[in-house]
Amino acid sequence: MSRDDSFSPAERAAIYRCIAERRDVRRHFRPDPVPDDVLARVLAAGHAAPSVGFLQPWNFILVRAAATKAALHAAFSRANAEAADMFEGERAQLYRSLKLEGLMEAPLLLCVTCERDRAGPVVLGRTHQSEMDIYSTVCAVQNIWLAARAENLGVGWVSILSEADLRRVLGIPDPIVPIALLCVGYVDAFAATPDLERAGWRQRLALEDLVFEERFGAREAAPVEG
Repeated sequence: MSRDDSFSPAERAAIYRCIAERRDVRRHFRPDPVPDDVLARVLAAGHAAPSVGFLQPWNFILVRAAATKAALHAAFSRANAEAADMFEGERAQLYRSLKLEGLMEAPLLLCVTCERDRAGPVVLGRTHQSEMDIYSTVCAVQNIWLAARAENLGVGWVSILSEADLRRVLGIPDPIVPIALLCVGYVDAFAATPDLERAGWRQRLALEDLVFEERFGAREAAPVEG
């Protein structure tokens, strides 16, 4: 029995729209809780990510308690102060003006971790690139981000806090590796452009400057030697 695995033009357009309109959301979270059925779909999208050796190394920690959020926010505040001191002049001033987290505002925090020894020391596809399980978990994060956008949920990735603090607050043991701390919730609106682009921190690079032929840095394909 054959089946049609192709996407219709409307379905294809929706996927590209979701990718183009995904944003790192750090503000204007509404207090409405994320419904259980919506959260289940978003987590299922993460669990459907590709993984090296079909390892599926991820775990998902859901955080809703105000006390836990406050502990994570305190860890962020310490790290953010340290980060601000790494910049100078106008760059430092601009950094301090940026809104870089929504830990207390978002109704849900989600920590995605990687359990590297889930299938033992030797994993198909990880034999020569040991970090592939980490990359697999990042694929799960991207799936979650896109699924959340399709559900009209905002997601913000908070990376400005120490791994030690994240482990301590969430009780993450060795050798589990914390990969992403995400703020999740409904928002008033999605910005048309990324926050950092609008703030003047960086501009989007031209795609044509990042595409090479056959070898890194080559703009034209080299002739094949016979």
